[in-house]
Amino acid sequence: KREEMGMKVIPTSKHMVFTGNPGTGKTTVARILAGFYKEIGVLSKGHLVEVDRSDLVAEYIGQTAVKTSKKVEEAYGGVLFIDEAYTLNKGGNDYGQEAIDTILKEMEDHRDDLIVIVAGYSGLMSEFIESNPGLKSRFNSYVHFPDYKADELKQIFKGMCDKYGLIITKEDDEAVEEYISQMVKYKDDNFGNARDARNFFEKVIAKQASRVNMDSSIDANDLR
Repeated sequence: KREEMGMKVIPTSKHMVFTGNPGTGKTTVARILAGFYKEIGVLSKGHLVEVDRSDLVAEYIGQTAVKTSKKVEEAYGGVLFIDEAYTLNKGGNDYGQEAIDTILKEMEDHRDDLIVIVAGYSGLMSEFIESNPGLKSRFNSYVHFPDYKADELKQIFKGMCDKYGLIITKEDDEAVEEYISQMVKYKDDNFGNARDARNFFEKVIAKQASRVNMDSSIDANDLR
């Protein structure tokens, strides 16, 4: 509104830190946000460019800044999503710091049409942001993505079944609930949340395929 009325626009930081374990929806939400900001006129394109350390850091001196700049340029008008951003900050003679410095400069030079979202595990992301005054000053919006609960993972599994027209019998439903409950109860550091639900779904489909393949007289109901 201020822009429409010819008034000075107050600069605000729209860059964000997403924390949480894998499979909790960080990338998905970043993509939704990119489209949303396009709709309200904050971004000109509204696309998402997802990168990790390998996309930004080169092997030889002087190449990282060029490599990083090219990736950031792809995100102009949209969102640059840096997954496991803390891997850029390894210390020593690593070129990750060069990538960080390049990104910080790009964030300043193109703040009107670029949003950077850094993402990863909560504790490691906190250490990463605190390690550099430049990062701390540019990222002041934090969103935490908690692990899914068992009933939420079951909804995700059922959603996949619905998408492909698969019917879950009462007996199957009880088995699914038991499997997912155990998966959540005994989760470890490698717990993948929605990714684990998808992997379970794919295993189920593989089992179903093996079963129906043994029957030469299968019909549409068998495939459901």
